[in-house]
Amino acid sequence: MTNTRRPMTGTGRPMPGTGRPQPVLPRSTGRVAAAALALTGLLAGAACSGPSTSAQQVGEPAVTAEPAAASPSAAASSGGGGVVPLTPEVTKQLDATIQQLLSKTKVPGINVVVSTPGGTYLRSFGVADKISNAPMTPALSLRIGSETKTFTATGVLRLVDQGKVGLDDPISKYVDGVPGGDGITVRQLGEMRSGLFPYSSDPEFVNTLINDPNHVFTPDQLLAYGYKHPAVAPPGTQFQYNNSNYIILGKLIEKVGGQPAGLFLKDQVFTPAKLAQTVFPVGHEFPDPHAHGYTDQTPNGAIADATDWNPSWAWTAGAIITTLSDLESWAKTLATGAILTPATQAQRLKTLPTGDPGVGYGFGLFDNNGWIGHNGSLPGYESVAVYLPEAQATLAMLLNTDVLYQGSEPSSLFANEITKIVSPKHVYSIPPATAAPSAPATPSGSPSGVRA
Repeated sequence: MTNTRRPMTGTGRPMPGTGRPQPVLPRSTGRVAAAALALTGLLAGAACSGPSTSAQQVGEPAVTAEPAAASPSAAASSGGGGVVPLTPEVTKQLDATIQQLLSKTKVPGINVVVSTPGGTYLRSFGVADKISNAPMTPALSLRIGSETKTFTATGVLRLVDQGKVGLDDPISKYVDGVPGGDGITVRQLGEMRSGLFPYSSDPEFVNTLINDPNHVFTPDQLLAYGYKHPAVAPPGTQFQYNNSNYIILGKLIEKVGGQPAGLFLKDQVFTPAKLAQTVFPVGHEFPDPHAHGYTDQTPNGAIADATDWNPSWAWTAGAIITTLSDLESWAKTLATGAILTPATQAQRLKTLPTGDPGVGYGFGLFDNNGWIGHNGSLPGYESVAVYLPEAQATLAMLLNTDVLYQGSEPSSLFANEITKIVSPKHVYSIPPATAAPSAPATPSGSPSGVRA
């Protein structure tokens, strides 16, 4: 059946606007860094869509903050590094803003943390299961979509540090069968500038996935959907969020690293980064306890429980699962290069324009108005994990839906509103709303097709 709904963009669009793959795929910071955080004003809303669980309810302090400032404006004037002190007044404003946005967007639940040298804001709002009404809690595991790309990119860079891969080598040196592979470098794949057609924009792929979300795809099968189309641009000339790039990099990891991608990432990335609750699933398995995820990326647009849908279609572009604490830790590790050499991290941080104001993309990460990191989205779940070096501040969140609100990804809306409060000079932006491509034959910075 031909899907007429919005195209799913790859497993993650660049921060500015994560592209939603045409119907059912993990989207991630699909369109540059702005993708994962976005929205503007917030209508005064009612209460949260479900019970609110503070950190105190799970045995840890909800907010540790300096006592000062009587108002957000006062806090802003006294804050250092571009982030306001997390005073009781600022905490109340964050609570109210998140609850109003939760009610307005109908997001079932969200886990969110803002950490700064002066304090931490940690909250869970809403429900993890709409049937049982079990509350969201920080300990729950959720899928992260395109945030996965940051791990895959780091795996490649670990191989660079080991002298096994060169960023400016042609991908044909490591992976066979890539169209024009002699002229596409490893760096261009990581920077989303390969010029290849994204498999998640292919109509046949989208229809297969939408009609059978438990379909098991191999990496080669995924790439074949894209390879049958001509390139959309010469290598290195155009930014285009593209899941195909990160499937190819996954194949590189397996070929050079000598292990299945999931095992390699565990040994070379999760373990060195001390991420004990982060996993790369082989199938649709999900660590317990976990939140249920809800999507409208279905044949008829009805809301469905996507918790156990098979993420093989996203593989090294969007399949990873983690918890809020691991995601918060990873955001800083990613932005500071804690498990890479300084020289290699410097290469990763060389961002290029994405076409969205204030947003650049480096090797598997966005710079969104100073916030470094990525966002992610796939059926049922969204994530944002970013770090502001100037303030040594981290923002991380996990949501259990990917249902758009007035054309915007909910994770982007929450990130945008939160940063308006905590970092008014560094607001995570959303790209201007644009109509989704009517046909996947015109891939652009916002990939059409399933998002990851």
